[in-house]
Amino acid sequence: MKLTIWGAAQQVTGSMHLLQLDNYSILIDCGLDYEKGTYQEENQHFPFDPATIDLVILTHAHIDHSGNLPTLLRMGFEGQILCTSATADLAEILLLDSVNVFLGKQQKKSKYRKGRSGPQPLYLQKHVMETVDRFVTIGFNKPFQINGAIALTFIPVGHLLGAAAAVLSVIENGITKKIAFTGDIGRKNYPVLTDPQPLPQVDYLVSESTYGGRFHSTDTTLQEKLIQTIEETCIKTPGRLIIPAFSIGRTQSLVFTLNQIFSKGLLPPVQIFVDSPLANFATDIYRKHHELVSDEAKEFYQTKGDQFEFENLVYVHDRKESLSISNYLEPCIIISSAGMLEGGRIQDHLYYNIQNYYCTILFIGYCAKGTLGDRLLRGDPIVRLRNRDLMVYAAIKKTDLLSGHGDHNDLVHTIQQQDPQKLKKVFLVHGELKNMNILATALTAEGYQVQIPEKGEVIEL
Repeated sequence: MKLTIWGAAQQVTGSMHLLQLDNYSILIDCGLDYEKGTYQEENQHFPFDPATIDLVILTHAHIDHSGNLPTLLRMGFEGQILCTSATADLAEILLLDSVNVFLGKQQKKSKYRKGRSGPQPLYLQKHVMETVDRFVTIGFNKPFQINGAIALTFIPVGHLLGAAAAVLSVIENGITKKIAFTGDIGRKNYPVLTDPQPLPQVDYLVSESTYGGRFHSTDTTLQEKLIQTIEETCIKTPGRLIIPAFSIGRTQSLVFTLNQIFSKGLLPPVQIFVDSPLANFATDIYRKHHELVSDEAKEFYQTKGDQFEFENLVYVHDRKESLSISNYLEPCIIISSAGMLEGGRIQDHLYYNIQNYYCTILFIGYCAKGTLGDRLLRGDPIVRLRNRDLMVYAAIKKTDLLSGHGDHNDLVHTIQQQDPQKLKKVFLVHGELKNMNILATALTAEGYQVQIPEKGEVIEL
């Protein structure tokens, strides 16, 4: 059995791991690599022949894990894609949204190249629908026999609705070997989602390491942080609170938390706009898979109704509605995508409010270096929007209390559930090298054998 880390090797994006057995090849995740800010060069070619892949296992729907699946099909992959039902639903809308992003970039660059077309998109809507047709969904904690020698079990890991660790049991030369791929590991007590479940004992563990060496805030709760920010921005002063939020996962958890706050009467009513078509679709999927939400969210539903619907909450649909928010003169909260401000309707709200002294922009997620969100967080006094240089008068704040990733302690806890005498090796992926090294040091001190693979390195298991 051979393992090759072809993506998210000493970097965060582009998860793609190849497991090769005798006459059978499995690809675990097939995400977009956007580490260098491009997508064509890094993603249009694979380091293997896609036609030689027999099966794909998808741990969850996020684009850095699923986003290059249509390219894989376009270039010859003919097998099935195993995932949970919620992952299949969320991946479909995310992949369709990626097509729109690709086409948007193509049109934007074409405007500056007269007589020439822009960069061609990686795939089109028809390729996405062909990909969706390959999804085969299986439930959590139920072994699925892939063939006579290989069985797969999905274990819930929080992070996103439907997200799973993939545990493979492989019989090779009469010997059973077990290997687990964590995907992305969530955190405990996250709004809407269940806590990560312990993984069964395995021989090899391929673990994400995004928050190695980093720790989430513990000095306040999410509700307390939101109450404080809303009071300062919308109650004590007649201002606007703008929250850039990723449409899938982050927005649903935020809306549920706001529902809890206002249903308890902890704040007077404030108008809330959720301005993201993708978030609206995703929220319907969360409703559809209600059996997967946390006990807290289920109890709220039984006593107070829909977690994602309450008085003064408006889901904005069309562009006209979105633009009309600028004419709403009362204090309000605007939740819109994209989370890093690199496109989407959030840029409209920024354009009209970045110079508003009574506006607060609250970041609740990670912003990659070089993005507009990153420039605001580092304190740039002037930003460029719609070919205009705008002074930043709005207050800029951030919190990590809605991060969907487990921190250093969560990662260590997940791995500590494995007996170091039985776990032969931990392979760290999906993280920056400095974070991997910190996590590796901590795990080595606990008696684990740790390796940080390079991209393309072939490992005999």
